[in-house]
Amino acid sequence: MTHPLDRYLRPGMIPHIWCPGCGNGIILNAFLRAVDELGLDQDEIVVVSGIGCMGRVSGYVNMDGFHTTHGRAIPVAIGIKTARPELKVVVISGDGDLFAIGGNHFLHAARRNVDLLVICANNFNYGMTGGQMGPTTPSKAYTTTTPYGNIEHPLNLVYLAASLGAVYIARWCVTHPLQLKESIKRGLTKRGFSFIEVVTPCVTEYGRRNRMGEPREFMRRLREICVIRRGVDPSEAVIEADRIICGEFRDVDKPEFTQLLWNMIREVSEKASRGEIEVAL
Repeated sequence: MTHPLDRYLRPGMIPHIWCPGCGNGIILNAFLRAVDELGLDQDEIVVVSGIGCMGRVSGYVNMDGFHTTHGRAIPVAIGIKTARPELKVVVISGDGDLFAIGGNHFLHAARRNVDLLVICANNFNYGMTGGQMGPTTPSKAYTTTTPYGNIEHPLNLVYLAASLGAVYIARWCVTHPLQLKESIKRGLTKRGFSFIEVVTPCVTEYGRRNRMGEPREFMRRLREICVIRRGVDPSEAVIEADRIICGEFRDVDKPEFTQLLWNMIREVSEKASRGEIEVAL
């Protein structure tokens, strides 16, 4: 007996270590099914992840990958894409890794429009290291570092991505696996910086402290409050206690960074070879 996605998984790495009820497996499944349905060559894809629960994904997939230090998934991905622009580079990591210590890198990758697909598993806390508050923790939510409720305002990730110039932006819950898969397919074929946020339950840490119930109850709750609103302005795509706005929020085209970079390198090289300019070494 074999699974149809077995060839995309690294031998000996499965079963995974994620907690029962965690949605990270759904995200991985949607990603692999998207790759399979597009017929992409897995040898032409690189998966980069950071530290955290979702950071394990680069070791699970049977593709070239890199498990970076905390917050550094995006700059490593930019380096890979710049050196090998023909590859499709995908960053899959968590909200804390990408938007706390890694927030500055997200900012400039989106601003430059580097051809990356960034998939963020947003579970509202640092699930691996003890359930501390993160940049997406909802107001009034309980974590190990907000025992009386969070008083900070959380980041709206899709609004942030839009303000920075990302060319494709979407948000789904793990209770929308088919929509998520189709969205990943669009992100994989889009030229430029694409961002997909996936709201996923952390049953062990966030769910337990906020009384979300057992895994099936947490999933049922997500399914009830996730509302699809396609084409909504990202500033209005809110995450609230009783409503999470999901859908595709942007799909535009603009010049991509690595293509511009290599065009410039070729142009400078040709001018230097003709003696029109002098290149400083």
